[in-house]
Amino acid sequence: MHASTIDTTDRPRAQPVLAALERQDCMRLDHALSHEWLESDGLGGFASSTALLCPTRRYHGLICTPRPGSAERTLYLSRFEEYLQRGKREFPLSMGRYRGLFSPQGHQGLERFELVPWPRWQYRVGELCITREIIVPRGMRAVLVRYAFSGPKDDITFNLRPLTAYRDAHELVSEHGNVQLDSSSFEYGVRLQPYHDQPSLLLSWSSNGSWRNDPLWYKDLEYGQELARGYPGHEDQFSPGQVSFSLEGCDQLVIAARLDQDIADPLTIWDSESRRRTLVALGSGAKPEAICEESVPSAKVTPFGPAWSKMRTALELSAEHFLYRDRHNRPGVIAGYPWFGEWGRDTYIALPGLTLARGRLELCGEILNAALPFLRGGLLPNVFGVDPEDSHYGSADAALWFVRAVWSYDFAGAPEGEIQSRFRPALESIARAYLEGTDLAMQVDQGGLLSMGSEELNATWMDAQVNGVPVTPRAGAPVETNALWYALLAYLEQLAERSGDKKGRSHWNALKQKAQESYCERYWIEERGYLADVWSSELCDESMRPNAVLAAALPFSPLTREMRTDIVRRAEVELLTPRGLRTLAPDDARYQGRYAGNPEERDNAYHQGTVWPWPLGFFCEAKLRAQGDSAAVRDAIAKSVTGFEAHLQSAGMLQISEVFDGDPPHAAGGCIAQAWSVAELLRAMQMAEGGLQAVSAPAADSANAAGPKPKRASQ
Repeated sequence: MHASTIDTTDRPRAQPVLAALERQDCMRLDHALSHEWLESDGLGGFASSTALLCPTRRYHGLICTPRPGSAERTLYLSRFEEYLQRGKREFPLSMGRYRGLFSPQGHQGLERFELVPWPRWQYRVGELCITREIIVPRGMRAVLVRYAFSGPKDDITFNLRPLTAYRDAHELVSEHGNVQLDSSSFEYGVRLQPYHDQPSLLLSWSSNGSWRNDPLWYKDLEYGQELARGYPGHEDQFSPGQVSFSLEGCDQLVIAARLDQDIADPLTIWDSESRRRTLVALGSGAKPEAICEESVPSAKVTPFGPAWSKMRTALELSAEHFLYRDRHNRPGVIAGYPWFGEWGRDTYIALPGLTLARGRLELCGEILNAALPFLRGGLLPNVFGVDPEDSHYGSADAALWFVRAVWSYDFAGAPEGEIQSRFRPALESIARAYLEGTDLAMQVDQGGLLSMGSEELNATWMDAQVNGVPVTPRAGAPVETNALWYALLAYLEQLAERSGDKKGRSHWNALKQKAQESYCERYWIEERGYLADVWSSELCDESMRPNAVLAAALPFSPLTREMRTDIVRRAEVELLTPRGLRTLAPDDARYQGRYAGNPEERDNAYHQGTVWPWPLGFFCEAKLRAQGDSAAVRDAIAKSVTGFEAHLQSAGMLQISEVFDGDPPHAAGGCIAQAWSVAELLRAMQMAEGGLQAVSAPAADSANAAGPKPKRASQ
């Protein structure tokens, strides 16, 4: 497949979205190892590895899920060593990397890897064909691996050996003497418990198998991605034994691994979970294979052709991986895989795209309601724990992004009673806390705008630090947080008006007007046609960053339409790339065009030119508000989205990465799957198809207008 290009004449080209590697691709080791896949359990955990099932990260494994009583993940089961045996000859299917070598080299028999509808590998060993498939069942701390065999199987034994890690997902382990060597087998399974204070791991299988205790340490496994990122990249893993199966008369075999309890009938669970996954894909508008097959039309008709439909289907399926429930059934959003958990700011930026853009109104409301018990002094957690006491409140803007998610939910048709009775009091408490002053040095100044942070603390999304010092100092009054503050005041004014609260309407209107006057006076740079990034009484930072675009996109805005138009025009020239928006204009002396190297080098580039995909959705919204909801604008939005088509085939396959280089060819970096990246692309696609009405009613041009009027749900 050829990547689509962005031009100014044609609609997106009709190219299929693929998620497969053929044999010639699999034999190019560097190429195949740079392609990763993801399966999630809906509980905050996941399985992930490369297209060769050879781990290159410390996070790669088959069961990596939050440990009991914590939001942090533990990697329990790393992988299986798999090989066929006939007499004394062995034919490996699995693959590992050690210092200076690959062993075993199971990729030599690999014919094809494909990701849809779930990870699947096809091998050929002589005349014998083997298929391996992996599914992580929703709602279980488990993994299912199905093997299918066709061809001559006489005198062939299939041997499988589990490799366990039992460590914090961020850490590495070396051989030690604290592991328990015994395991207890039962009919069609075995219970493993390497550590008495950790959950047991139960393996069960669908055919007769013979378990043999044979404890071994696998030494010096090497993770190339960790070494390239400047982290330690070698560890040892423990294997308690091996299970063997005779393939005579065996056409398929399902291995189930689960924490604390076994899966008594792995084949039945496989059948039910595979059916469920197919129904999820159908609910996304197409059969799973429609992502790969050019001949299968999507159920969703768009003016942009079949490739557009396939891309939307792929992103909708990808979105499911970020939605989860904790051990108390509280719904939330995982910020990214493989190393992020539930982050507040990421959740509320991503929520409209992950839910409302996919018609999931009820789920959006449920996630927003679940956040209310975590509200503390006007703040919501930057990092969610198992409860508010276990959470980290280091984000000044998470609560403001929560407000934006609430009004998005409101405009999408949420019940008026719920908005007024549950969310309006919460939003008023946030505003009052800021007016009175709260943690993170947050306070409303004499001009009616929010200041926050310090020389040591960046409390917005540009929060990278090196040696305890912010790389992108933003102490003072950041431009996007104050646009969100203004929007909160304007929204509260509207809620008061809708409820007939004249006193409340007058109160919030006065605060809004004061903030609006100060906003334009402090931030607007007339000669540049852009907004300053940060204002304080000591200085005004005029850096050109995407934060101005975020401000220009909001339906409640202190900006005029002319200001929005100038901002979009400048951003289109300086910041827009085929992968999103740069975090700093290239002509700035501090610009870093490559996101690479060790942690310090990457942190220095993180918000100093590195491209982030998620602001693209806001750029598209700002473009619609500035230039009008026309076919030409929608086409331009569609073309900006299709720039990601090729990326869906690489890095985290069928996912959108966290960041990209600022300089061409904009190589991917950071997490292989980021919630707000996927979410804002879905929202951009929604705007290309339906304009502003698809995301909210359009605001009037004047900053003094009351703002958008919501679409009401039936009561």
